[in-house]
Amino acid sequence: MIEVLEKLLGWVSTLCIWVASVALVVLIATFGWLVFGRYVMNVTPTWVEQLALLLICYIAFLGAAAGVRENTHLGVTLFRDMLPAKLQKLLMIAIDLMMAAFGIIMLIAGIELMEFGWSSRLPMLNISESYRTLAITSCGGLVFLFAGVRALLRVLTFHEDWHLYVPAQEQ
Repeated sequence: MIEVLEKLLGWVSTLCIWVASVALVVLIATFGWLVFGRYVMNVTPTWVEQLALLLICYIAFLGAAAGVRENTHLGVTLFRDMLPAKLQKLLMIAIDLMMAAFGIIMLIAGIELMEFGWSSRLPMLNISESYRTLAITSCGGLVFLFAGVRALLRVLTFHEDWHLYVPAQEQ
């Protein structure tokens, strides 16, 4: 059961990375169009800047959520590594719970921002402002999911080997 859950969350993380990667390719292509339009055709496409801001939100927030799942964020482990093994595990559970709490706060605040901005339009794109804040909301939900499940799995396997839940570089 745990392996299935890990595999499912891995697929969700991979999907986040793929969506962020496609957004990055679209961002690069639109800036290519901007340069071509401005310097070759002498007509600047005005929508590129707003689309770029929208895409950057998704690239950053989906990448951050995947980073939480893959545990690739920058961290200082010096003090944690000096602790006995049981205290290290407790500290890692506490960190996961704090990350999950941060994710739920992001999710709730993102929902409020989406509701607030639903009637506002992004200039040049003529879509709701809420599409920009959907990135924040999605990231919050994913961080809550990834960190919360990891904390739960660490609690359930506290007395076992953590080979599934500790990143390879920390084993």
